[in-house]
Amino acid sequence: MYLVESKGGAIVCMLFSLFFLGTWPAIMTLLERRGRLPQHTYLDYSITNLLAAVIIALTFGEIGNGRPNFTTQLSQDNWPSIMFAMAGGVVLSLGNLSTQYAWAFVGLSVTEVITSSITVVIGTTLNYFLDDKINRAEILFPGVGCFLIAVCLGSAVHSSNAADNRAKLKSLTSDNKNVTATVGSSAYSNEASQNKGVKDLENGSSTPEKAKAGTADFLVDLENRRSIKVFGRNTSIGLSITFFAGVCFSLFSPAFNLATNDQWHTLKKGVPKLVVYTAFFWFSISCFVLAIILNVTFLYFPVLNLPSSSLKAYLNDWNGRGWAFLAGLLCGFGNGLQFMGGQAAGYAAADAVQALPLVSTFWGVLIFGEYRKSSRRTYILLVNMLFMFIAAVGILMASSGHRK
Repeated sequence: MYLVESKGGAIVCMLFSLFFLGTWPAIMTLLERRGRLPQHTYLDYSITNLLAAVIIALTFGEIGNGRPNFTTQLSQDNWPSIMFAMAGGVVLSLGNLSTQYAWAFVGLSVTEVITSSITVVIGTTLNYFLDDKINRAEILFPGVGCFLIAVCLGSAVHSSNAADNRAKLKSLTSDNKNVTATVGSSAYSNEASQNKGVKDLENGSSTPEKAKAGTADFLVDLENRRSIKVFGRNTSIGLSITFFAGVCFSLFSPAFNLATNDQWHTLKKGVPKLVVYTAFFWFSISCFVLAIILNVTFLYFPVLNLPSSSLKAYLNDWNGRGWAFLAGLLCGFGNGLQFMGGQAAGYAAADAVQALPLVSTFWGVLIFGEYRKSSRRTYILLVNMLFMFIAAVGILMASSGHRK
């Protein structure tokens, strides 16, 4: 099998992982904003997410000699480590499923900022001690501090942008004054969806007069199109989902660390530790199984007032399926590269990929028009947040050690 053994190779893995893990949430958000049911999207995503793990295991896991390769380990008595890997897959699946709904309520950038901050604070600290402190603490923890500063700035960006949006909605033209009066109620979103007749952009059509990004009309049209209606909803719902997802994300990397390095000595004497590719395979299996169970359930018993669906409707829904498949591949390869880099340089340093909000914010601005026509205060906070994220990822990568 192939192992990343150099610090430079580990950093390359982390950089690619950072890009992949910051991009797939933007694709999922795009589909939700175009009206595709999140249950359909996540089922498609889960298929290719597992496929990525299988591809990695059958290629990198079979190259060369040395430690036991992927297929050899499938028959070994290493179930304690497999259970740790599968536990990591369960919490990751719960986290990913939760963020799919949080993106609609809280926004792509802020959701990623909050979940990443929790991951860094809890997960990086756990990994530092699990890795027997192979990372340089004098560099690692200042990097964590930079990340927390960026989190505070991200929260300020969200607060400032939310205030900007409220001001925009108050300034709607006289034709839309009735909308302004009802923007605080969920009844508006249901009624507007029926009256406006907005067509799904997946079919290549749009509203007769496309609203410009950053305007009040754009915000109203977005609410009409999207599958998860957010007008009139309590913001605590989205924040609660986001914090739950963050806790889940903070635990999957330490669980994977335990699976590959057996710090608690759960394997029998003489049984080799799980290689990263075998652990990732079992990790992805549990992630896939839980995602299928929960999302098939949500088809018939949806949450957050989403319309019910069925397996037949899902199988016939090809709008955006290719994008959902791409999101699954990006997430799968992103996680695999993170684990490959972490095995070489320490999982605490590999948590530098939690600077993924840097990438997500870029896509949010480029694709979704987030922060368009916002106030000067919002722009200043946004630039400072991005700068602090760049500093954070650089410092965490500089703390990389080398596993003996």
